[in-house]
Amino acid sequence: MTQKKPIYKRVLLKLSGEALMGDQSYGIDTAIIARIAGEIKQIVDAGVEVGVVIGAGNIFRGQGLADSGMDRVTGDHMGMLATVMNCLALQDAIERHDVTCRVMSALSIHQVCEDYVRRRAIRHLEKGRVVIFGAGTGNPFFTTDSAGSLRAIEINADVLIKATKVDGVYDSDPVKNPDAVKFDQLSYDDVLQRGLGVMDATAIVLCKEQNMPLRIFNLNNVGDLPEVIVNESIGTSIIPGDKS
Repeated sequence: MTQKKPIYKRVLLKLSGEALMGDQSYGIDTAIIARIAGEIKQIVDAGVEVGVVIGAGNIFRGQGLADSGMDRVTGDHMGMLATVMNCLALQDAIERHDVTCRVMSALSIHQVCEDYVRRRAIRHLEKGRVVIFGAGTGNPFFTTDSAGSLRAIEINADVLIKATKVDGVYDSDPVKNPDAVKFDQLSYDDVLQRGLGVMDATAIVLCKEQNMPLRIFNLNNVGDLPEVIVNESIGTSIIPGDKS
C-alpha cells in the first residue's frame, strides 16, 4: 500500500457473496478470501477502522428460493444464515493475518458470534478490531445492500465502499457496450433518476437521506481496496446533494 495519508478514519466495506467465489461457480475460493483479508489488513495497518457487510450470493439468495415456490420470509432467513457463514470464513482469513476481528449478527447465534449491538460494534472499531456484520438487517425483504447502508450510518462511517466487478459506475453495461462512459462522480439524485444499478433503491435512498457518501470500485483489481482509502480517483464517488 502507498504511504499516502488515508482519506477516511472509519469505513464500511460492502462485499457481495459472489466476490468470494473467484472463478468458481459456488462457495468460497480460499485464495480470493485470503487476498481480501490481506488487503483489509493493509487498511487497518494504515489506521483506518473497518466494518464489513457480506452478501450470500455465493451460496444462495432468499429471493431465488422464493421464486422457486418457497415462502419468502423462510428463504430470506436462510439467506441471512448464509451470510453468517461467509462472515465466519472472512473472520478466519483476517485473523490469519494477525488482525483482531469480530462477527456481529443481526440474528442471535450465540454459539458462533456476537449479537449486533451498535455501541459494542463502535467500541470494537475504536479498539482497532475489524467488525463483520452478518445476517443482513435481521429482517426479510431487505437486501444486504440495505444492510450495508444501514450499518454504515449506524457506526458513523465516513464512507460506504461497495466492491463490484467493474471499476466504477457507467451509463450502460461496460461488458455489453464497449462505448459505455464511466462516471467519476455522481449525486444520489443522478443515480435514482438515471436508474443506474449501483445498489437497490432502498439502500440508495437511505444513503441519500442520511448524507452517506458512497464509493464504487473493482475488487478484482488487486490492490484497489487499500488504494481506494487514499486515492479519490479510484472508482466512482456518489455524493449527497448536487455535484457542484
